[in-house]
Amino acid sequence: MARLYPFHALRYDTNRVNMADVVTQPYDKISPDMQEAYYAASPYNLIRVILGKKEASDNDLHNVYTRAAETLTAWRKEQILKEEAEPALYGYSQVYTVPGTDEVRERRGFIGLGHLHDYADKVVYRHEQTFPKHKSDRLALFKATRAYCEQIYMLYSDPSFTAEELIFGVKQGEATKPADLEITDEYGVVHRVWKLAEPALIQKVLEAMQDKWLLIADGHHRYETSTAYMHERAAELGIDEKSVEPTLDANGLPQPAFPEAAMMMTFVNAEAPGITILPTHRVAFNLDGFSGREFAQKAAAYFNVKEIPTTQSGHYPGAAALLETLTQEPGVAFIAATREGDYLLTPKAEAVQPLLANLSPRQAELDVVQLHKVVLEQLLGLDEETVRAGSNVRYLREASEALAQVGSGNADVAFLIKPVTLDQMKDISLNLEVMPQKSTDFYPKLLSGLAMYTLD
Repeated sequence: MARLYPFHALRYDTNRVNMADVVTQPYDKISPDMQEAYYAASPYNLIRVILGKKEASDNDLHNVYTRAAETLTAWRKEQILKEEAEPALYGYSQVYTVPGTDEVRERRGFIGLGHLHDYADKVVYRHEQTFPKHKSDRLALFKATRAYCEQIYMLYSDPSFTAEELIFGVKQGEATKPADLEITDEYGVVHRVWKLAEPALIQKVLEAMQDKWLLIADGHHRYETSTAYMHERAAELGIDEKSVEPTLDANGLPQPAFPEAAMMMTFVNAEAPGITILPTHRVAFNLDGFSGREFAQKAAAYFNVKEIPTTQSGHYPGAAALLETLTQEPGVAFIAATREGDYLLTPKAEAVQPLLANLSPRQAELDVVQLHKVVLEQLLGLDEETVRAGSNVRYLREASEALAQVGSGNADVAFLIKPVTLDQMKDISLNLEVMPQKSTDFYPKLLSGLAMYTLD
């Protein structure tokens, strides 16, 4: 099953930089304002590698990807980034407040290399569709830099909590080993890192993971890009990646048979507390002649449509009030917010069933699937390819931002939805099915820049 490796991580020299000034959120969660803030924070901020600024003079020879590679090379030469002398795994903890609540949780995992598998191998499982243009961007960056500066988020299942006990000194309580690094990010999340370099302990962790499946929580684009590149490099090197075995280092620890056969991942036990999945709301825009009232009337053929009344002062309810209304509604439900009114939609089973007939029961029961199949495709006429192209639909974590885009005229309608549960996601994935893109939003995100895996 899963094959993991320790690695000689490339890491920032904490004597040369303040770590809080150089790490970032994942590339696909960085807004233009965040990009500017990262550029201003430090000349060594990782933003210059993972999401650099484009310039008017860019061409095939000099562009955002070549600048990223040059930057990474320069930082290594300056010893801003140093390669660790010994291979290691890295315990990783995130303490955070669940958005919209006062609840504090801790999510634990560990960073290492994971062997790349095709989905057909039934070792690594996906849970949602991807955007082709995002994959081409990440492939161009990876080929230029030959480095993984960000890890993807993988789930596995281990009710015995073996890896946690080995890495943190405890199964579920407070960690008994002191962290080597602690950073608080811009969302108030406290990130801690533990280095595990003792060969005997590493070997025990690897052995504990051998019979595990891996489920991609975050990082589908990067995973699929890396797997494609692995096949490309294996063909160039004349290697049969299906039969070649890992090598062993001086301590008997496994290493990838060739560098492209693995990528950097954070592994999180799906049985542990601390996992939070947030909804990703949708806003639709550029809809010809869209009218909120007409949409509600049309939707009544498939849904029970209840208009949400305005406040006593005549204003539409805010995000918090709408989300409270939504969460109190059992079963499948979502809110359509327009400039002409807000509507709670609950499906008429006999009406929506024909539109979901080609899906499994587990898929058909998901809010996000019914939103895509019935609302986006049937009511708004946006087919899968149109939605995937992003020309009419945006994806937002914050309900308030979705409503603001409608209010400002930058969107015609916002659809607020409930989050997918972890059990629903596992059920879909392990049965080799996928949900629509951006169906889940795991919170908090993994920081980029804590450790890096370089192929050269």
